[in-house]
Parts: sequence; structure tokens; C-alpha cells
Amino acid sequence: MDPFLDAGVSLQPLEGGWSGETFLAEAGGERTVVRVYADPRHPAEAAETTAALLRLVRGLLPVPAVREVRRADAASGTPALLVTELLPGVRGDLLLPTLDAAALRTAGAAVGRVAAALAGMPTVRAGTFAGGDLAIDPFDLDLSEWVERHHPALADRGWSAADVDRLLGVCGDAHALLDTVDRTCLVHSDLNPKNLLLDPTSLQVTGVVDWEFAHSGSPFTDLGNVLRFDRDPAYVDAVLEAWAERRSADASGPPPAADLLQLARAADLPALVELASREGANPVADRAAALLREVARTGDLSAVA
Repeated sequence: MDPFLDAGVSLQPLEGGWSGETFLAEAGGERTVVRVYADPRHPAEAAETTAALLRLVRGLLPVPAVREVRRADAASGTPALLVTELLPGVRGDLLLPTLDAAALRTAGAAVGRVAAALAGMPTVRAGTFAGGDLAIDPFDLDLSEWVERHHPALADRGWSAADVDRLLGVCGDAHALLDTVDRTCLVHSDLNPKNLLLDPTSLQVTGVVDWEFAHSGSPFTDLGNVLRFDRDPAYVDAVLEAWAERRSADASGPPPAADLLQLARAADLPALVELASREGANPVADRAAALLREVARTGDLSAVA
């Protein structure tokens, strides 16, 4: 009998996500997390790919153990699913706003070390992962082309041609900056406080969850994601210092803090553009749209909305 369809199993939506596909399950005294891949947007091997990523980084990062991977069954209409352990901790988006400057520095250092660990996991090329063997389907992201692709959606949300032109100018500068780095790494791609669990006492990271958008890309993408909205100087400085310390053994060493922050902001631009093109869909998209408008208006990657 399918344990997740058994009448005795408790299954309820897990708080914090927008997909509506993640559930907290309880059966036989064990609590687990069940991710259902029901939306047609998911690749056929999405569950297997995520399971492979979790197994790849387990022991290097605090990620949940994989309990079960189930392929979709077209005959019965049953979607693929992934079952993982439930990790302890409090979501960062709930915890960080409650912390004072000293605590923010401690939490920021812990988060910076996670982003740096990801930046140190090398890959051979940029691209998306496919299947349980994590084969890379290459892509070459040009920021200006990315903006043009999203131009119609931005226009529908009130962006004028002049607004987009200003944004393209920023993207040109950002692309030139990112071109100074010629290596790629494993990128979580949604490394924001909502997907980080922290121990409320020690303020150390106890879980990195939701790997749906993971890919191979820039070593600065996750750093930019972490610092997208959380701009408290104590937190930002601690994240950057911890990242630089962890990456100090790199052949060329980490860039200076100011350059590192600019690289992070530049690497986060594609995500900001994509989110802004969906303004109105959820609060995160709305915040991203406001931030991107200010970046375009000022020409400053570190602008604050």
C-alpha cells in the first residue's frame, strides 16, 4: 500500500513555499518532507535530479537525507515525488528579523560559509542538471538577451522602453564584470533565508533546502541571492567576510569586499529580471520588481528599493 495515500498518514502543506507541492508527512512516529512534482513545468527527472544533488553535497552541507524517490506513473496519473528527512531549525526569513547586530553577524557568518562552500564545488561548464547522473545541459546566459526575452512581460507590468534601455546599460556593465571570472560551480540558485534553517540558539545553519532551481553557474550567484533583500550592514559584512575567508585558499584568492559585493549583485541580476517579469505573482516577485526598478533608475547594482 502507498504510505502517502494510506488513511492513517498525516499530510499537510509545509509553510514557507509558494509551489503548494511540499508537504509535512507523519507516519509511524516519523515526520518527513514530501515534495510532489505535479506541475507540468517540472522536467520528467526532477525528483531524481534533486535526490542526486542532495546525495552529492550531503556531508559538505547540512541537507536532508533522501528517504525515497518515486518516478511519475503516466498510466495511473501519479506524479513523481521525493521524500526526505525533516531537519531541525527555524527558517531564516522568520529568525533574521528578530536578531540584534551581534546575532546578525553570527548568523551572517554561518550563511556566508554555506554560500562559499557551494562556490567551491567546481563544475566543468554552465548549464542545467538532468537526471540522476547530474549530466549538464549547457547554456550560455547573456544578460542583455535575457532582458530582451523578458521585455514583453516587463512592458506588461509598466516598464517603458526607456526603463528597459537603462536596465540594458546596467546589464552590459554587469556582464563585463562577470566575464572576469571564467570558472563555474554548483549553484543552489534559491539560497535565500526562506530556504535556510538555523538553530535559534547557536545561529548556525542546520539545513539548506529546496534545490529545485540548482544548476551549474557563477560562483557569485548564491552570494547575490543571500544578499538580495537582507541589507543590514552587520549581516552583509559578516556574510562577505566569511565567504572571503572560506575562499581564501582559491588560486587567485577572493576579490576585495567591494568587488565581491558588486560581483554578487551582478550575478543576481538574471534572477531579479525573471522575478520582476512576474510582478504581482507573490511578495518576493513584487520586492524584486521594486529593487530592479531602482537599479535601472540609478544604474547602481547596490541600489536599495
